[in-house]
Amino acid sequence: MKMVILLIGFLVLGATCFADPVEGYWVSIDDKTGRATAGWQIYTEHGQLYGKILSISGYPQDVKALKCKKSYRGFPFAGDVSAMPVIGTPWIFGLQLVRNGEWSKGNIIDPESGNMYQCRIIFHAADGKRYSLDTLEMRGEIGLGIGRSQFWRKSTHEESAGLR
Repeated sequence: MKMVILLIGFLVLGATCFADPVEGYWVSIDDKTGRATAGWQIYTEHGQLYGKILSISGYPQDVKALKCKKSYRGFPFAGDVSAMPVIGTPWIFGLQLVRNGEWSKGNIIDPESGNMYQCRIIFHAADGKRYSLDTLEMRGEIGLGIGRSQFWRKSTHEESAGLR
């Protein structure tokens, strides 16, 4: 019995120590203005990576994704996407683990424009040089590596949910 309890303890400790650094709370930063645009929760479910918006800056918190299409290939929720709320909907979906801290082969939808892009996410640990804070490189591509990266900063649940 003691051995079983010890084994369970090691498994829980191991899962905590080796959690993917991409998971957690992040704030997206507008690359032109440097201002926070949205608070996000990035999480795994059934071996894939997802991300949902917890709060948005400069918009009512109950805004709908009116510029989105009714449906998108692979979108994880059933229903009319253009009628879904921006907050709480998984706009990042279906990413697959490449290695700890890097995910790809999924999609991201910009709820403001309705455009869907291939998505790749790479975690960059704070190093005091190029990255002063833990940073996510969020890359949206239209294909053949053509796209752009946005850099998000590590956050807390309170900050991610509290943007207005």
